[in-house]
Amino acid sequence: MAQQHNSTFAAATRRQALTGAATVAALSLVSTQAWGDDASISRADSIHQEPTFKASRQQVYEALTDTKKFDAVTRMSEAMHTMPPTGKPTEISSEVGGAFSLFGGYITGRHIELVPNARIVQAWRSGWKPGEYSIVKFVLVEEGSGTKILFDHRGFPDGTAQHLAEGWKQNYWEPMEKYFAQK
Repeated sequence: MAQQHNSTFAAATRRQALTGAATVAALSLVSTQAWGDDASISRADSIHQEPTFKASRQQVYEALTDTKKFDAVTRMSEAMHTMPPTGKPTEISSEVGGAFSLFGGYITGRHIELVPNARIVQAWRSGWKPGEYSIVKFVLVEEGSGTKILFDHRGFPDGTAQHLAEGWKQNYWEPMEKYFAQK
């Protein structure tokens, strides 16, 4: 019995070590940049946005992390028609280290940190060269009866900041606003 417990413990420890190593590696991509600039796009090509929604932190968290709810949100996006169709369904893992695939596989990545109803940190990519990932961070802050997202995006390829900043607005914030208006 003790040997079975030790092998289960060893497997869990290896899994935790791998997840931790992946987290450190992903965060090191942006270690030279501080979170939280006030500008939409800084000189260091980082994106900071603060959209506010008439929804609880739980509703916003679920809209970003639940496959069915994310699909419902993105159906509100007129920009969805400009994404390359691949036929891949939306998939969003609910676990740290788990993968996600959005917009027909155009956006992919892994969850680095998930704090329910409070924070989401992801290694995120958008059809870039193999191995190129950026870091996105959503911090959910209660604001009156709604929720403000303190959003930061760092470490993306040079020259993509403007396109990405517009994409967040068109493909995430505007559809989320429409989605929550119907609730």
